[in-house]
Amino acid sequence: MTSVLFVCVHNAGRSQMAAGWLRHLAGDRVEVHSAGSAPADQVNPAVIEAMREVGVDLTTETPKLLTHTALTESDVCVTMGCGDACPVFPGKRYLDWELDDPAGQDLAAVRRIRDRIRSLVEALLADLDAGPRSAST
Repeated sequence: MTSVLFVCVHNAGRSQMAAGWLRHLAGDRVEVHSAGSAPADQVNPAVIEAMREVGVDLTTETPKLLTHTALTESDVCVTMGCGDACPVFPGKRYLDWELDDPAGQDLAAVRRIRDRIRSLVEALLADLDAGPRSAST
């Protein structure tokens, strides 16, 4: 099973939304994780509300610290504004998504970010689904 790690600075907005979308859209086909280089104390309440509106529950999620283990155990690492705080390991697939930070934004702005993230996650999932298949498929 492919493992995807979403990383942003605080793991309180963009990476939480991306992980929530991928879990929602992929079900158990993909292992999903998220982390931050400097995690916040809680997920942004506006992010929780915006995702709740589309049926994705983030109320039990908590920001997590980016670890060496999380990076080495992931097949795909999607970064969102963490810059040099995200180390690069050979053999890993890296994507960098340029997205506005929802911190301090009103709900309307967070909705726009949420919808952009959904589009990116859908494209990622389509790419993962189209990837190499075993001989039995």
